Amino acid sequence: MRILIGGEKGGSGKSTLATNLVVALRLAGRDALLLDADGQRTSAKWAERRAASEIVPAVPCTEKRDDLKAVVRELGSRYQDVVVDAGGRDSRELRSALLVADLALFPLRPSQADLETVPHLAELLQLARSLRENGAPLAGLVLSMAPTHYLVSEARDAASMLEALPDFVLAETLIRERKVYRDALLSGRSVLEMDNETAHFEVRQLIKEISNGAIQVPVAQRDPA
Repeated sequence: MRILIGGEKGGSGKSTLATNLVVALRLAGRDALLLDADGQRTSAKWAERRAASEIVPAVPCTEKRDDLKAVVRELGSRYQDVVVDAGGRDSRELRSALLVADLALFPLRPSQADLETVPHLAELLQLARSLRENGAPLAGLVLSMAPTHYLVSEARDAASMLEALPDFVLAETLIRERKVYRDALLSGRSVLEMDNETAHFEVRQLIKEISNGAIQVPVAQRDPA
């Protein structure tokens, strides 16, 4: 599967989602690769830290800028899964990846600023679908960095607005604002390799949604300190 992680606004957790998804796929026994197409290199730097620490499973990572169509097709013929981190802006990387992705995931914070980017994302998606014979990619919105306190209604309010949009499927899984995601990113790990069962559940449930339950993700056993 060729999975694009993108959006039109920074700071919504795209690289966090990309790195956690690729580790989840590797833990499930999938031959998955991470493609960093963002000039900020957040995912690539994460992969460098992971390789330097010799964390198992290893995650192959490559980088590409500009037009991604050829490289995503080529990598997709060699790997079971390619996870593309296209960054947080309307770019040639994002537009070209939409032409070859099987699934596009757009993480959004439940904030007005993030929600206001959705109409333009819908325009980009419609354009990509008009240029593809099969009408792909499938597109999902993922509410990310949502408040953890149950009395804060931002995520519920955002979901009520997003679930009725015709161009997207809203993921049932919420990725919450948890420090463990930041700690994992800085250490070259996934939250599946950290001590936080709630975060484990979030990532496993999202993979389950993406794969319709076909991919089962274990929690990694961390080496003793």
